[in-house]
Amino acid sequence: MTCMQCRGAMRRGAAPFHVDRKGYHLLFDAVPSWVCPQCGEVLLEEAEVDAIQQAIESVDRSTERFSVAA
Repeated sequence: MTCMQCRGAMRRGAAPFHVDRKGYHLLFDAVPSWVCPQCGEVLLEEAEVDAIQQAIESVDRSTERFSVAA
């Protein structure tokens, strides 16, 4: 696989992923991904994106009770 940023050869590895959302911070330390050793560009495959989205939806449902009405 070729990096879209620098045209380097991407390798299988792991990269961190984090999101700030609805009053919480979610961090995954090592998500399986394609990583460019030249520029550090990260590409996630569909399965990992789906798993992250499912985790976010689950946390959203679990933290609804912590929401404070304005």
